[in-house]
Amino acid sequence: MADGTFTWLGHATCRLTLPDDRVILIDPWLKNNPSCPDACKEVSRCDIIALTHGHFDHTEDVAGLIEKFDPHVVGMVELCDVLGQTSPKGKFAAMNIGGTQIVDGVSFTLTRAYHSSSIPTSNGPAYTGMPCGIVVSVDGLATFYHAGDTDVFSDMQLIAHLHAPNVVALPIGDHFTMGPKGAALAAKYLNAETIIPLHYGTFPLLHGTPDQFRQVLEEPFKSRLIVPKAGDALAWTMNGIRSD
Repeated sequence: MADGTFTWLGHATCRLTLPDDRVILIDPWLKNNPSCPDACKEVSRCDIIALTHGHFDHTEDVAGLIEKFDPHVVGMVELCDVLGQTSPKGKFAAMNIGGTQIVDGVSFTLTRAYHSSSIPTSNGPAYTGMPCGIVVSVDGLATFYHAGDTDVFSDMQLIAHLHAPNVVALPIGDHFTMGPKGAALAAKYLNAETIIPLHYGTFPLLHGTPDQFRQVLEEPFKSRLIVPKAGDALAWTMNGIRSD
């Protein structure tokens, strides 16, 4: 089977391109994302959106993408309900923690995450359900786990046991999520072949860095760390993400 591609678009936004050219966007924040390269802010295709929680830096572009591309939108039921108020014709595939569903041949499982979740409204924050992580599984490609915004938690070992993700994308920025030390423990719990840092450097408060992350990773995880440049497409293979 042909490879897909993985592209980090800055902050927590990831683009997974399948071998048949379908595009999955996870936590799309593009136009106002200072970490997203200008060339990537305009999207040419979007077939599925997968969301970890409701904060603006993970959902701000969802309504525009629905209007332009009419993708399936996978996320927590409360989050889908709130988003549906502004995009009532959206193809929402609502679910909950621990559930799995197949959307156009792609398997999505929501896992727990330790964070919060809301969307700003004129009446204050709207509750959008529990935050989550997302496991994406496609035949012939490495299973991908986007942890969402979270602290480390010991049940990440259950995620490893149940889903065996080959690729894990972990927030490292600190302040609003775990920092490098917590992410290093998460990497150990998950024991994946490829480790990718997310959610760092966008704002001064997100002060955790990939170099700090690498320093506190135990062996053999240091050699499994890949630090993509925002906008660069990397090969997504059956064994992981390849940077060369």
